[in-house]
Amino acid sequence: MQNENGENVDLYIPRKCSWTSRLIRAKDHGSVQLNVANVDPVTGLYTGETTAFALSGYVRDKSEGDMALTALVVANDQKAAAPSE
Repeated sequence: MQNENGENVDLYIPRKCSWTSRLIRAKDHGSVQLNVANVDPVTGLYTGETTAFALSGYVRDKSEGDMALTALVVANDQKAAAPSE
């Protein structure tokens, strides 16, 4: 919910799993959020920006966290390297 100034006033804003698009509940203590550094595709240097990925406890419990994070990072890299028009 937002007030008249457009600021968030909710006590809890739920996150979504980046892999399954499921809501991550407040009591999901197995979930993680990772910030992955953005790298310039030409120079290979860190650009000073990061991309956040949230993985639910369900994905980690099924031992798919590594595969999911790898696929998400590869997709993000391909999107960043695509020529912008």
